[in-house]
Amino acid sequence: MSILSFSQANCKNCYKCLRACPVKAIKIKNEQAEIVEDLCIGCGQCLIVCPQNARKIKSDLLEIKHAIKEKKRVIASIAPSFAGAFSMTDEGQIVSALKKIGFEIVEETAIGAEIVADLYEDYVKSSKYENLITTSCPSANYWVEKYFPSLIPYLMPIVSPMIAHGKILKNEYGMDSYVVFIGPCTAKKIESMNFQHKGIIDGVLTFEELTKWFEEENMILTELKPQQLDRKASSRGRGFPIEGGVIDSFMDQPKNYETIKVDGMEQCMKIFQSMENGNIKNICAEVNMCRGSCVGGPGMPKNENDFYKIMKKTKDYVKNKEDASIEKSFQVKDEIHFSKKFFDRDLKKKKANEEEIVSILKKIGKYEASDELNCGGCGYNTCREKAQAVFDGMAELNMCLPFMRSKAERLTNVIFENTPNIIILIDEEMRVKEFNPTAEKIFNIKAEEIKNKPISVILDDRLFLKVKEEKKDFMGQKVACPQYDVVLLQSILYLEKQNVLLAIMTNTTSEEKHKKELVRVKEKTIDAAQKVIEKQMRVAQEIASLLGETTAETKIILTKLKQIALEENGDEQ
Repeated sequence: MSILSFSQANCKNCYKCLRACPVKAIKIKNEQAEIVEDLCIGCGQCLIVCPQNARKIKSDLLEIKHAIKEKKRVIASIAPSFAGAFSMTDEGQIVSALKKIGFEIVEETAIGAEIVADLYEDYVKSSKYENLITTSCPSANYWVEKYFPSLIPYLMPIVSPMIAHGKILKNEYGMDSYVVFIGPCTAKKIESMNFQHKGIIDGVLTFEELTKWFEEENMILTELKPQQLDRKASSRGRGFPIEGGVIDSFMDQPKNYETIKVDGMEQCMKIFQSMENGNIKNICAEVNMCRGSCVGGPGMPKNENDFYKIMKKTKDYVKNKEDASIEKSFQVKDEIHFSKKFFDRDLKKKKANEEEIVSILKKIGKYEASDELNCGGCGYNTCREKAQAVFDGMAELNMCLPFMRSKAERLTNVIFENTPNIIILIDEEMRVKEFNPTAEKIFNIKAEEIKNKPISVILDDRLFLKVKEEKKDFMGQKVACPQYDVVLLQSILYLEKQNVLLAIMTNTTSEEKHKKELVRVKEKTIDAAQKVIEKQMRVAQEIASLLGETTAETKIILTKLKQIALEENGDEQ
């Protein structure tokens, strides 16, 4: 299962996740965003900016709860930035809460940071490399390994404070103890699974996950009685989550390197590029992917979204006068190793040639250099970078918003300009905003002459006002306009979101003329039929009269013949 991913969401083609991703590790397929794990550096910035809140982070919560249920010795290593992440009246209330839900021991990850600071200091003194990069931020480490492998020698080969503390805890409480790191970083989930650290960190919770757990338990921190951490760290180690806190922990005096403190994706990218290009030398750089260092991490609770409030609370905790005199309360055993190796993980993707790039650009309407707007709307910095992503199968052609808009506008304009229907757009003040060529022809007025003029200039506006007031569409009303010698089939639509009226009218004049002609033909046909019927009746009557006369004459003759025949028969007798 992927550590970081997007749940299925109603993507709106905003590409905010892609713009936020410094390494463009997000694939858009069928308009759905998908994190490509091999390319991902685990920073979680894409999950922060998603407007659909489609963040899906692998959670160890069930396994941790199971470990507690199984009566394992469950130990919390909590990052010092907790002071800014939770609403408390006393920092000890977080300790009470953790112990209440089943953690047996609660210590600060800053204890591991103190070890790391010592190791950094020793390494800087003996290093002969041109530049150095701190390695407490796993996302920055992944970025170098995957995208700037030439800088790997500059990475200090030392574990992060989380791993250092985990090693100390496992050594002290046994390898069968269950160590859980709690902090604001999503990349720690990936780091905990690294083969070099197997068995050190058993589970990772973000502050956001812990907040939800507290809510499930109906736990309100401010109502709890504070408890002391089982072991505290000094302000030296606690300062790691704050911008510059790492460098300040071991470079308080001028050494053989100049220090630079870098936070945020853009600045990290710039310093990596500068080092790769050989533009800076003798630099020891503290690099943190998140703005403001760890206090700006993606795992901070959603309800604690005031960055400067979080920063101040964390700084106040770090500089706590009561803890300023704390000395190291543990001894590092020689058998514990805190070294780490970094590897070239460059994927060496195939680069599209110029012909292939040009072919892709043409498919999205980029025929000349002037067509390449480099607007960044698709999430990529340049049109050519986007074309390369299409070549890699990471992006789709329709992600080019100017191209799709131009395409839609062209289609809309074709319909608007060529439809045989009248189309008029009217604002809330009954003024004409759009007037298509068919309307110009029917009403015998140019669009520029009627635009921003009341619709009443050309038509009776009573029906328009009625539709506006009632906010109901009026469909299919036949209106005769003798002044224009037309009959119109009129529909008026109320577009609520835009607060405008859309009038669509069909010229039915010819149909009406055809109907009248048909009525006239029918009337003539009926008249002709009536005349034929009357004539037939007269003929029938005349025939009947003639038949009557001839029948009477025939009867008389036959009667006479009968009498003659009877008289002849009597003589014979």
